[in-house]
Amino acid sequence: MVLFLTLLIAGIALIVIGAAVDGMLHLLSAGVLLLIADLLYLAARSMWRSPRRPAR
Repeated sequence: MVLFLTLLIAGIALIVIGAAVDGMLHLLSAGVLLLIADLLYLAARSMWRSPRRPAR
């Protein structure tokens, strides 16, 4: 969970810096890609850890 939150904060920071500073479009796109990768990581982790036990 610490990795997820760290990547989330880093992605948001890159998006804010990329949007605020003129000519930093590459930071904005890197932040968006990092957020997408972070959400995919969270989805994969939740699918991997979900117990698939039959109901009793």
